[in-house]
Amino acid sequence: MALPAPPRMAATLPSSAVAPALLLRRHTGASLSSRCRRRWQRPAARRREGPGAPLGMRGARELPPAAPDRCSGARGATPAAAAAGEAPYRGSEAQGSLWMVLLATAVVVCGSLEFGTCVGYSAPAQAGIVGDIGLSNSEYGVFASVLAIGAMIGALTSGRLADVLGRKMTMRFAAVVGIFGWLTVYFAKDAIMLYAGRVLLGYCTGVLSYVVPVFISEIAPKDIRGGLATSNQLFICLGCSAAYIIGALLSWRSLVVVGLVPCVVLLVGLFFIPESPRWLANIGREKEFHASLQKFRGKDYDISEEATEIKGYIESNHRLPKARIQDLFQRENIYAVTVSEPDRLFSPDKTRYPQLLFPETSGFSGKLGITLIGIIQIPITLVGALLMDRSGRRALLLVSSSGTFLGCFLTGFSFYFKAQGLYSQLVPSLALCGILVYYAAYSVGMGPVPWVIMSEIFSINMKAIAGGLVTLVSWIGSFAISYSFNFLMGWNPAGTFFLFSAASLVTVLFVAKLVPETKGRTLEEIQASLQAST
Repeated sequence: MALPAPPRMAATLPSSAVAPALLLRRHTGASLSSRCRRRWQRPAARRREGPGAPLGMRGARELPPAAPDRCSGARGATPAAAAAGEAPYRGSEAQGSLWMVLLATAVVVCGSLEFGTCVGYSAPAQAGIVGDIGLSNSEYGVFASVLAIGAMIGALTSGRLADVLGRKMTMRFAAVVGIFGWLTVYFAKDAIMLYAGRVLLGYCTGVLSYVVPVFISEIAPKDIRGGLATSNQLFICLGCSAAYIIGALLSWRSLVVVGLVPCVVLLVGLFFIPESPRWLANIGREKEFHASLQKFRGKDYDISEEATEIKGYIESNHRLPKARIQDLFQRENIYAVTVSEPDRLFSPDKTRYPQLLFPETSGFSGKLGITLIGIIQIPITLVGALLMDRSGRRALLLVSSSGTFLGCFLTGFSFYFKAQGLYSQLVPSLALCGILVYYAAYSVGMGPVPWVIMSEIFSINMKAIAGGLVTLVSWIGSFAISYSFNFLMGWNPAGTFFLFSAASLVTVLFVAKLVPETKGRTLEEIQASLQAST
């Protein structure tokens, strides 16, 4: 199951600052001070080897140190403020005004809330739909699974739509599709209408699962980009939990209203936030690019250096041939695709286990298990968001994948003991502990971090193709594991979870050897470092 590493690929991105120097000097030499230029010419960091070195640095090279946020004492000051002798904004001390970034993030994560609501809807609605529409259990299984089919189609088109229509228009389109999907489910009289509505909802979530984290990563300052991008996963968990808990109180048709609310809020809220400045720069809308970037950084913040860096990087990309699917197999691109996939390839699907596992192992009802998981996931994901820009992406992935290994291993032992008739009093506690450890570990790292890395690591000309591919693989993996889970459990319940724990162990090694640290770097610095490594 492990995706092979690209040949002769460095374990992590190199520390040499040569590529950023060449890239930026070509476009911004006239506008940057000599002090700014010197920051890109620091000696490469020494490699640390041996047992005492951190895991990710043994036999590996790190990304270059993050560039300072200011080039001189007046960095970030507007000309008027400088003339008046006012204290300037300093990059790491005050990132201008963040209210527009926070507002835009709050609006677009309604798409993540919609994603979670769509995923969580099928569990509490099952009894009502089966009773009212007269579906068999197998037909309802199709209803639950076709969401992934629609999401695969959405993932295939998401990148192209986001590049052609823009990030905001793509989210508007997805919200409209989602509204039609929910209304189709609400007015359904037979299985065909239910399936059609579910496919539309799947398409909506497939598009939003790509464009929401990409938009957040393109508008956020580098110092808080990871934390804001993690809000995507936080609101997915919130949407799932809301559907589970509210669904226990409402009928399946009334629960549709819960799913409609995020779509409507997203549709309306998009009128009050700017478009992604990097997308505007990429299509040559210069005036709108500067206006958008200024709104996201605050009216008193000097955006000249950041704007020059973005435009210089995009101009260098425009000199390259138009991106094609076969370009994915170039070394820097196949590496980026590879490191974006750890949770999609190695982590078990997390939405169907509670209903099946709690009654079988711990004796708790499925609804109680779902509620416990909802209570755990939201605060743990919030903790991951707070740690994202402090501890870094790699550290969270290593801790999280180790935790998922432990959780699956404990759950596997609980099934093994139950089958052998051993420690019967210990089995319920062991199962409960294993399942909750798995969900807690998944929520802090393996859930949110790969989406953050996906939104950061691809160049802007490859985001449409590579990002769409990564999102597609995510949904294919979800569908495949969901479909095969019952067969695996029928084969050997203990063996199933030992298999999943082995996959999590592979993830630990995968992250340690391949995944780079992107904390505290602009998207342009990340791309320059990737190019230098190849």
